[in-house]
Amino acid sequence: MAAELPPDAVVAVIAAGELWPGGSLRPAVEDQIGAGAFIAGLAAAGWGGFTPEDGREGFAPEANAAMAVFNAAEPRLHDALRGCSSGRELIGAGYADDVEIAAELDAGTAVALLRDGAFRRP
Repeated sequence: MAAELPPDAVVAVIAAGELWPGGSLRPAVEDQIGAGAFIAGLAAAGWGGFTPEDGREGFAPEANAAMAVFNAAEPRLHDALRGCSSGRELIGAGYADDVEIAAELDAGTAVALLRDGAFRRP
């Protein structure tokens, strides 16, 4: 995916979470881990290490935090996702396979890009 980005691309990664039934924000550690995995992949592909000459100095602190969460969870990723609130809910509802699929690294080959106000294939 990173190889297909234009050199001047700006990438925003949002760990969205979800809402509790009452409408308040429910943080989702699995979203933070997923965002961190994506950002770590960009870093491994050479993205993000901008120099001060172009006005940017690397990833935002939030991106670095997400990468740190992913790096901490990665050695036991399956356990982390099975043990988080959403993982336990999904397993309890009979969707254990979905949790296992979510823990597969580098399994997907597509990502939607926001272009002209809509998400589109690259």
